[in-house]
Amino acid sequence: MQTLRTQRWDDHRFYHHSLVNQSLHLVSAITFCIAYALLFVDPAIAAVLAWTVSMTTRQAGHFFFEPRGYDEVNQVTDAYKEDVKVGYNIRRKIVLMAIWVAIPAALWLAPSLGGLIAPHTDLRGFVHDVGIAWLSLGGAGLVFRVLQLWATQGLVEGLAWGTKIVTDPFMDIGLYHAAPLKLLRQLRSASTSAPVAH
Repeated sequence: MQTLRTQRWDDHRFYHHSLVNQSLHLVSAITFCIAYALLFVDPAIAAVLAWTVSMTTRQAGHFFFEPRGYDEVNQVTDAYKEDVKVGYNIRRKIVLMAIWVAIPAALWLAPSLGGLIAPHTDLRGFVHDVGIAWLSLGGAGLVFRVLQLWATQGLVEGLAWGTKIVTDPFMDIGLYHAAPLKLLRQLRSASTSAPVAH
């Protein structure tokens, strides 16, 4: 539990300065919770929702709205944060997202994946196959990183990170539920204090 708390705190303080990123994480977290519920009804659609809405909003927040320079708040460089990142740092995320994008293309060009699966015959079948492949990618990405952390930093570190990832949506709702309102207030304040052109 102490390792889990440390990982959560480091993730929050190093990678969630921007109110835009926090607001996108709230959208992502709510969508992930819906996807979790859908897993029991339609796993393929749950994965499609998780990857197309939850992951894109979450990663857009990190890629486009978090400052990548020197972290004045924590007095550390971006390179330091990337080195100590327990989970997927920017480099690892780029690889993961590239695989995510490649999966639909592969299923479109080779519907049976060389005879590994029954080929889809319509759009619904294609979406189902993509969803199942994305669900498999999510599971594989989680297990791979847990095993990697186990091998390099110990079992506790790996299990704590796996627990963190699975429970992040619930924690993010608690952490960032006020972010959209704060962002609106910040934008309103900026617009009222801007000089009027004559």
